[in-house]
Parts: sequence; C-alpha cells; structure tokens
Amino acid sequence: MNTSIGYRDGKKDIVVVGGISASLSRGELVALIGRNGAGKSTLLRTLAGYQKPLSGTIEYDGSEASLLSLQELARKVSVVLTDTASVANMSVVELVSLGRTPYTNFWGTLGNDDKEIVKQAMEMMGILPFAERNISMLSDGERQKCLISKAIAQQTSTILLDEPTAYLDFQSKVHLMQMLRRLAKEEDKAVLVSTHDLELALRIADRIWLVADGKVVAGTVEELSADGTLQAFIEDDCIGYNAKDNRIEIK
Repeated sequence: MNTSIGYRDGKKDIVVVGGISASLSRGELVALIGRNGAGKSTLLRTLAGYQKPLSGTIEYDGSEASLLSLQELARKVSVVLTDTASVANMSVVELVSLGRTPYTNFWGTLGNDDKEIVKQAMEMMGILPFAERNISMLSDGERQKCLISKAIAQQTSTILLDEPTAYLDFQSKVHLMQMLRRLAKEEDKAVLVSTHDLELALRIADRIWLVADGKVVAGTVEELSADGTLQAFIEDDCIGYNAKDNRIEIK
C-alpha cells in the first residue's frame, strides 16, 4: 500500500510512480495502460521482483515479495515477456517445461507429475499437437501461446504479461485477450496485461490500471469513465471517447 517505484541515482531516489494502492484479484483480467514513458515497464519489473520498490511493499497471497526467495516468488508470480530470442533454439515442450523449474531439483529433472502438468498446460493453450516443433518455426501468436503455457505450468496465482499483443494481427490480438480473460476466470488466476491496444483493453478487461501523471488509477471501465479519468487520458484534438458506447472515435 502507498508504494512508490522508480530507480536510484547514486543516493537519490527518482520516483517514477508514487502513492500506488492497487490490488489484483483472482478471476480477473486487468489491463495496464498508459503512454510511453509513464512507468508501466517499471511497475511490471517491480511487481515481478526484478527491482525493489523505493518505498512501501508488494505482497502476494499475504507474503511480502522482498522477503521471499527467488524460488518462493517464482511459485507465486509468473512473467511473460515479448522477447523470445533467448528461447529460439528450444522445442515447444522444452520451453513449457521451464515453468516447472521452481519445483524441480538442481538438475531440473521433471517427475511424472511435472510432465503431466506441462502436458495439461499445452492442451489448455492448444499447442500440444506441435510440442516437438522448434520455437523459431512458430508464428508470433503461437509463440505467445507457448510462453503463456509456460506460465500456466508454473502454477502461480498471478501472471504478468508485457505487451503480449504487440506483434499480432488484429484477429490474433482479440483471440489472445479473450483467451487470457478465460484463463483468469476458469483457472482462478489474477492476470495483469500491459498493452497499448487501448480500445481492446477497454472492451475485454475486467479492470483497468491506468498509469498517468506519476500515479496509478485503478477501476472498472464504467468507474473510470464516470469520473472522467478515461476521457482525460484519451481525448485530444484528434481523438474522442464515447463513454456511452465505450468507443474511441477519430474526430
């Protein structure tokens, strides 16, 4: 609560976003929106445990993230990044199996239960038929499904996704966002998606986290529309927001 995030320049704290008081609930898809440079990436890195908050705390299931070991944190939150260069030479099943790393021994050996969890994660995302295919041979949409399968196999209550629709065509963007919402509801997970696909987020997400002016404003589309937050964020000389129909319009 009342958490501030940013970075340290020598002994000086540079606050990017301050006074954050927001929560993620299981069963909900939350869209993280905001302009470039607003602090979305900094917030995601902090939530993922890649950097510590400047003040305040991040908690998962009642446990303060900064007090958890890397293995303990990896059992509570999984992260899906857009960059797949580091896994380009892996097969689909090898990549998804990495989701079991927080639960395996030093050598990463999968037991029968782990293998079944990996199989179920691939089935859930519809990628089991090409389990042995190399990641580099897949489309952008298929690679995203593989990365999400890895997060599912990790069996965390929270999943963070950084721009998962960035390189997809429109149909694939819609299908992926709908799938993430089903994942949140059917698997009882809290799913946070950073996205620039604003209209898609407004139509599909259960809740919105808007990063703007150094703060995070959280609420449903209806709530943020009623208090004028969305209008203030979206509208300018060229773009309008139709609150009644929840539609962005070009003037």
